Amino acid sequence: MGADHTRPAPSAPPRVRRILVATVVPLFVATLIAALVLWPWDAPDPAAGTEPPRYHGTVTRVVTEPCPPAPEVPEGSPDAPRGPCGTVTVRVEDGPDAGQQVQTPVPAGPGAPTVAVDDEIILVELIDPADPTASSYNIAEHQRGKPLVWLVALFAAAIVAFGRWRGLAALAGLAASFAILLTFVLPGISAGSPPLLVAVVGAALIMFVVLYLTHGVTAQTSVAVLGTLGSLVLTGVLGTIATAAAHLTGFGSEDATTLSMYQADVDLHGLLLAGIIIGSLGVLDDVTVTQAATVTELAHANPGLSRRQLYRAATRVGRAHIASTVNTIVLAYAGASLPVLLLLTADSRAVTQLLTSEFLAQEIVRSAVATLGLIAAVPLTTGLAALVTTAGRRAGEPTDREAAAPAPTPRPAADRSEALEALSGPRGDTPSAAPAGWPDQNRRTDTAW
Repeated sequence: MGADHTRPAPSAPPRVRRILVATVVPLFVATLIAALVLWPWDAPDPAAGTEPPRYHGTVTRVVTEPCPPAPEVPEGSPDAPRGPCGTVTVRVEDGPDAGQQVQTPVPAGPGAPTVAVDDEIILVELIDPADPTASSYNIAEHQRGKPLVWLVALFAAAIVAFGRWRGLAALAGLAASFAILLTFVLPGISAGSPPLLVAVVGAALIMFVVLYLTHGVTAQTSVAVLGTLGSLVLTGVLGTIATAAAHLTGFGSEDATTLSMYQADVDLHGLLLAGIIIGSLGVLDDVTVTQAATVTELAHANPGLSRRQLYRAATRVGRAHIASTVNTIVLAYAGASLPVLLLLTADSRAVTQLLTSEFLAQEIVRSAVATLGLIAAVPLTTGLAALVTTAGRRAGEPTDREAAAPAPTPRPAADRSEALEALSGPRGDTPSAAPAGWPDQNRRTDTAW
């Protein structure tokens, strides 16, 4: 891997860095304390033995045959068997029957996998309750480990090849995000903790780890952290108000209803708010980091820009970013809910009734609240970045780059006299050309020297 040629951001003055440290460090410590308090130390383990054992297998033979019609159902009716029918011979790769050939029926029904010879599949062992020693196998699904590993490897290689060390840090941040979600957020909600509080603390923890790991411990990153945290809090407040005003219960989807049957103590209304917080975090990170970097680059390109000019210029960039991101949020939610949206189009109810139904109402609230939090992140982060970038200039404190620059060496008076004579030439003659690096004679003044 080559070196990262990204130009480092100008360092903030020491006084500004101290203020940022005094602001960010207590917030990080408070997040850690809240995470320790809410951590699911006594979370119940998943119930063992409720799922049938699953084993790997390889298809060695497939025999299909016509499906016999049901005796009491005429062939061709909607309830008639639709097949396919037949048997599949599978070589079991692990488990008590490893190495043996077993026969299973051809998978049939909605969502059943289509198998062929040499396919790697997952077998489910079914045990007869009347005779525990008797068992049979059914094909559950295909093994997806290898294609997923290759896809993830390609994903990681592309990120590292393009982003280099920054890309490697982004992958580490992604792994940290999943670790926090799987070890804290999801177990905490399953253990009965308030979902909204767990989501806010988990999102803040993800934010601290990912932003500083990916973008480094700089003043620019600290500004993005503060902007993201403020926008997250605002998103949570707006979500609470909006869901209460719309009388949303959290039972707007079939998944939520199924979850309520398995875990009755989970607060589905809070789970809806938690989903809004977690879903907004990724887009908020994008916007706040971009705005902080924009202000820094504008100040670096034109140090003469005032605080107000920096704010206005960076806000114009933020408006363009928001205009495209809003569409991204809505389409992302619509794409995730596409099957249900298609089902709703076949509904005979009026459009107004469909839009105010529980499912669509919660999606509208989710999109609107996330967008409002996103819009608030632009002026908040841009204002903070403008304050930090121009603070040293206003206070008269040099930045690290200015402090490291060598001071200009004054030229002795004798050297100046010789230079003047060389420039003027003999009295009455046309002035000679100025040596390289010296001002033009016609613009020579006492103050210039």
